[in-house]
Amino acid sequence: MVTMPDKPTDNIVPFSRPTPKQKNKGKTLCKSGFHKWVTDKSTPFDSKQGQLVTRSRCSRCGKIRVNSKPN
Repeated sequence: MVTMPDKPTDNIVPFSRPTPKQKNKGKTLCKSGFHKWVTDKSTPFDSKQGQLVTRSRCSRCGKIRVNSKPN
């Protein structure tokens, strides 16, 4: 006579093929250098040493870049 244990001994995880989302994780546009730059409206334009300074923020990752253009 064989008795079964009250609880299973191992958790069995089914094998599944990775989805395209899981396969390409970490290869997003921002990590590849293709940011979506939007002018940051919260800070006004700054004039610094005769140049016009504009702050841009990536709408996806939040990275900030500063552009300066001569007047």
